[in-house]
Amino acid sequence: MRSSDDLDPSVLSRRALLRFAAGSCLALPASEALADVERPEAYANNEIIDDGHRFFGSLSRGLADVVEKAADRWGRPNAYILGQEGSGAFVGGLRYGEGEMFTRNMGRRKVFWQGPSLGFDAGADGDRTMMLVYNLPAVEAIYQRFGGMDGSAYLVGGLGMTAMNAGETVLAPIRTGLGARLGVNMGYLKFTDRPTWNPF
Repeated sequence: MRSSDDLDPSVLSRRALLRFAAGSCLALPASEALADVERPEAYANNEIIDDGHRFFGSLSRGLADVVEKAADRWGRPNAYILGQEGSGAFVGGLRYGEGEMFTRNMGRRKVFWQGPSLGFDAGADGDRTMMLVYNLPAVEAIYQRFGGMDGSAYLVGGLGMTAMNAGETVLAPIRTGLGARLGVNMGYLKFTDRPTWNPF
C-alpha cells in the first residue's frame, strides 16, 4: 500500500532533487566537496616586512629579523593582523586590543581581542601590534582562544615576538610601544568580532 507522500508530485520532486544532490557530492573529490571553506593563501616574507615597516614606522628596524625568525619556525603566514592594544598587570593582568585582519584571497576583517594573564609580571604598556597568523584553516577560525607563554620568545631592535596557539593555528604577536612590562606571564587571547569587556 502506498502512502500519500508517494503519490504527492511535490514530494517526489524533492526526493529526486535530494538523490541527485547526494550523488553529486559523492562523486566529487573530498577537496572539491569542501571548497566552500576556503583557506587563506600564504604571504611572502617581504610582503609582511613591507607592511610592517609602514605600520611601525621608525620603530621597525628589527622587523625583518623577527619575521625571518618566525618563518624559520612556522613557515609563511596566511593572515596577519595590524592593530593597537593596551595592557596592565600586577601578578594578574588584562590585555585589550582591536585591529584588522588581512588575508590575500579572503579580504579584510575587523577583529577584537582580550584576555587575562597570571605570573611574575608587573607594569603597563600600550602597543602597536602586528600579529602573524600561521595555518589558519578559514577566516572564521580566528574567533577563538589562543594560549601560550608571553615574555620569553624573541626580542630584537625594540620589537618583541611571542607565540600562542590554538590547535595547529599559531599566532605570533610582534609588539612595540610605550611603557614597561617586566617578567613572564601565562595567559590567552580571546578573539571576537565585536568589542567586549569580558576577557573570559
